Amino acid sequence: MLDPNPPLRPVHRPGGYLRLEDLGVIGDGGTVALVGTDGSIPWLCLPHFDADPVLAGLLDNERGGHFTVTAQDLREARQHYVPDTAVLVTELRTTTGLLQITDAIVVRSGADLTDDTPAGRAELVRSARVLDGTIRLDIDLRLRDGGQTNAALDGLEIRSSRRPELRLHLRASRLLNSLPVTFDLREGEHVDLVLSWGRIHRHHRFDAEDMLATTADAWRRWMDHFTYRGPQEPLVRRSAITLKLCDDWVNGAMVAAPTSSLPAPIGGVRNWDYRYAWVRDAAFTVFALRRIGFGNEADAFLGWVLDAFEQSRQPRIMYTLDGGPVPDEVADAGLEGYRGSAPVHWGNGAADQRQHDVYGEVLDCAAQWVRGGGELQPALWAKLRGLADTAESAWREPDQGLWEIRNDGRVFTYSVGMCQVALDRAAALGEQLGLPAPIDRWRASAAKLTRRILDRSWDEKAQTLSAHLDGGGVLDASLLALPLRQVVPATHPRMIATTAAIAQRLSAGDGLLYRYLHQETPDGIQGDEGAFVLCSFWLVENLIHQGQLGPAHDLYESLCARTSPLGLLSEQIDPTTGGFIGNFPQAFSHIGIIASGVSLARATPGAAA
Repeated sequence: MLDPNPPLRPVHRPGGYLRLEDLGVIGDGGTVALVGTDGSIPWLCLPHFDADPVLAGLLDNERGGHFTVTAQDLREARQHYVPDTAVLVTELRTTTGLLQITDAIVVRSGADLTDDTPAGRAELVRSARVLDGTIRLDIDLRLRDGGQTNAALDGLEIRSSRRPELRLHLRASRLLNSLPVTFDLREGEHVDLVLSWGRIHRHHRFDAEDMLATTADAWRRWMDHFTYRGPQEPLVRRSAITLKLCDDWVNGAMVAAPTSSLPAPIGGVRNWDYRYAWVRDAAFTVFALRRIGFGNEADAFLGWVLDAFEQSRQPRIMYTLDGGPVPDEVADAGLEGYRGSAPVHWGNGAADQRQHDVYGEVLDCAAQWVRGGGELQPALWAKLRGLADTAESAWREPDQGLWEIRNDGRVFTYSVGMCQVALDRAAALGEQLGLPAPIDRWRASAAKLTRRILDRSWDEKAQTLSAHLDGGGVLDASLLALPLRQVVPATHPRMIATTAAIAQRLSAGDGLLYRYLHQETPDGIQGDEGAFVLCSFWLVENLIHQGQLGPAHDLYESLCARTSPLGLLSEQIDPTTGGFIGNFPQAFSHIGIIASGVSLARATPGAAA
């Protein structure tokens, strides 16, 4: 259960870095900032999610840069969100007093968070107020490259030497001539700060309280659309807001996570840039959002996927937020990496991989688009039809699979399953809309692929479906997604046996699952990794569909208990420590909270999702 009033706790900085569990996220549909329990902001990319970060202290606490508002002699801290908003409150206890910092990236007055125009005013507001006693307040803003700070008439102007086109403007409710600066404050006194970028409006009213109030109001009005009633409702509400924070409100895309190169595990080299939009995320995201009342976001993401696909010469597994190609992957030697976990990467080398699941992902999005009332123009249908024809034969060829392995490909069972999805959805679309298509052939091919999966990937000795179509009993948690994509019924005896095998053999303990075992399935990358959070939520859904509501409910509750005090989740969890690893917050993990909660609510007598 999400605690609305968490206790004050000591601030931990292992290796000089905050734990991921001790970070909150704020945003405006264009970018996000991560805010620590120590009052620091160690991550901010401007002006967009996938831009070069101006604050990257998360990846190098000495050279990365930060925007810090904190109290000297800090002893304990805690964070909470203003309910149903992305306005974050941090409280810091010292030996002499209690400081409250309220943070938000501003949403303009009157915004409803569903407009297709930029909702942000390109301003980050920080309001620090002494609640009790006295506080010595330290303020500092240091860009990743140091930058140049000059006094202006109403504050400070900060320019980045790496990006001369980017101008930052810092205003304060007290005189601000230079940085760092210290203020001695008593109970009731406060300092307000506003960091602006993009187009600077020097003459609009400086009113931090109003900025925070209108931002909170916009978020609450967006949450009026929330319809879920079921297990862990406060956490599902927070997950909805977290997904909205990962949403590009202008383009309709959604980043997999708003960070790059957070390692899994600490000290490892599995450090990737997730600030892009994966096509495979769309179907899962849309399915989850639509079921809790957010059809506008669902439709926007579906439309973005179909637009990006239609404009591409060939389908890509991921795109930039504006639908372009993802930059080549490069290592940044200038940053040491989170807790010393090099390399830091920008761009993503998996963008050009062969991954056959993309055929099914795109056609599943098209099917959901039509189901929601959308239309398919002839030119788009022609490309979708070609995609189905390609899937009919491509399944035989090795690919890099759902998990984007970086060695020679295999014929992954999940990829074959998604080729089945492509054929099934294409046949349904052709029949429903009366479109020119070989509907009977596609249906027959889809049925054959299901039979191939059940026959050729089945290992009689291990009593499980296998990660690869040649069998062998090697397990992969992606098999749990086959029922969710309607490839194999969850109640099929071989799927029931596979679910049990995965729960046992891929277990990382206490309900956590590995994606696969690296000694059985080498992926071309050094080292092991942690437990992948979404896989455990897939297990929850399989148990629900198999009628095991008690175990499903218990597993769901245990997973929800692993969220941070703010209700956030990372990509993976270190099974030895329970700590967060991988990029953060991870959209997939929050999709799992929502989708499993909806499924549990619908399967439980007397409950309503």
